[in-house]
Amino acid sequence: MRTRLRVKEVAAQKGMSMTKLHIRSEVAYGTIRKIFRDPYTEVTLSTISRLAQALGVETKDLIEDVLDAPE
Repeated sequence: MRTRLRVKEVAAQKGMSMTKLHIRSEVAYGTIRKIFRDPYTEVTLSTISRLAQALGVETKDLIEDVLDAPE
């Protein structure tokens, strides 16, 4: 099982661009860009918490467990 971040989807629902999310969350723009490009990027709980607060959602709303593809 892998953990997938739903930051891009939630930001789109809230009408928030990467730049606006960067400013509101004070998370580095490069980190946000990485998450948008690869939702499986590993980030700290602190980063997820700041993104959730900036998006007005709970931390759990940004995290999704995904089954690994069978080999």
